[in-house]
Amino acid sequence: MQPKTMKKNEIDETNLAIIKELRQGRKPFKQIADKLGVTENTVRSRVNKMTESGLLEITGQVDFEQISKHQTVIIGVKLKTTDLFQKGEEFSRLKGVVSVSIVTGRYDLMVMVEFNEEYGLKEFYTQEVADITEVQSLETFVVYKSYNLKMPYIL
Repeated sequence: MQPKTMKKNEIDETNLAIIKELRQGRKPFKQIADKLGVTENTVRSRVNKMTESGLLEITGQVDFEQISKHQTVIIGVKLKTTDLFQKGEEFSRLKGVVSVSIVTGRYDLMVMVEFNEEYGLKEFYTQEVADITEVQSLETFVVYKSYNLKMPYIL
């Protein structure tokens, strides 16, 4: 079942305030409701609607810098095609990919990938990227230090 998409104008100030409060994913709905001056049922209902629509996903986030033998890499991808959306979707399904962004500038896509000692850059390029057609070039940026970067654990 495809999630319904919410129109941008449906995201009101209360929804935004709830999302901000959920940065701490385990914060009780009652505590959020008290802070925002709404009922707990309002918070619960809105969270359920935002989750069902695909706008909001509540997930555990990991700081990979604190996990040994993990490495974050950003890859700039230049394509031979202008079908950026299809290629972005293809890259998003590859093992280890945390996010894919279609961008302006020197590259067409920026791909963030997480590696560990069993699955690294060599495996990613030879087992995953090698199957994607119309890739013109790749440039790898190994993340030495990041700030405020937390992601779901996907490996």
